[in-house]
Amino acid sequence: MRIAIMAAGALGGYFGARFAAAGHDVIFFARGAHRAAIEKNGLRIESPLGNLHLPKVTLADDPAKIGTVDIILFAVKLWDLEKAASELAPLIGPATRVITVQNGVDALARLEPILGKGRVVCGLAQIATVISEPGVIKHTSQFALLRFGHYDNHPDLTLDAFVEAARKINLDIALSDNMLRDSWIKFTFLTALAGITAATRRPIGPLLADADGRALFHDLMAEIVAVGRAKGVPLPENFADERMGFADTVLPKDMKASMAHDLERGNRIELDWLTGKVVELGREVGIATPANAALYAVLKPYRMGKSA
Repeated sequence: MRIAIMAAGALGGYFGARFAAAGHDVIFFARGAHRAAIEKNGLRIESPLGNLHLPKVTLADDPAKIGTVDIILFAVKLWDLEKAASELAPLIGPATRVITVQNGVDALARLEPILGKGRVVCGLAQIATVISEPGVIKHTSQFALLRFGHYDNHPDLTLDAFVEAARKINLDIALSDNMLRDSWIKFTFLTALAGITAATRRPIGPLLADADGRALFHDLMAEIVAVGRAKGVPLPENFADERMGFADTVLPKDMKASMAHDLERGNRIELDWLTGKVVELGREVGIATPANAALYAVLKPYRMGKSA
């Protein structure tokens, strides 16, 4: 398949590298020091699922020079969503699908007016990755999962082909049978993880080992579940309890959310689309979100990074 990765950060770079190593035509969009390092030394993946070095990859900076592709794995930061989407037109043909794997729950609504209904596919990724140095992506979890699908589950030959290509190289990539529910499953856990690890500047392991930190993490998720259920999302009422079990048994103890890494580097953070979105939606549906509101207030001075 012909696959465009926009952009080749920690998440997009990981999955793109796996497809490229299997012989697929993968085009990576990258910039800055990361791009320069990839151009000079290739792209490296350090992973418990197998290390990988691609000495030479196809790098691009102008979609107009690439032509149409089958799949665009769209993994830009949430504040770049509309600007990046407006540049995709040269990559999109009649059967192209844009799989959006942004954090948050509003990417589809923001992208469809730009790219057209039916072309954008809501997706989610569960993976612990970080750019450890330019040109090097460090994957620290035993899981690397990608799920996506149309909200109405209508058949899509392009998506079927992408799933089949992933199956042949043993990637945990599949269609979702309920993408609305699954997007909120990720939103619940990721937003709580991002908020607590960013606010404390600590990885999740020590926080879960502390009674107060553990209670806060649970409360953050419970509030998000309540908001989602009030909006009609089919989340179990006790979903926060179930996710605590996942955090205890599956998450690496040294894991921080990408928002925490961005904060530590002085970069802009996705606060308004994660913790801030919980507070906003809670007000809309009349659900109190005191734990999320407190973290939003604590982190708000840092949301624009060092440039603020």
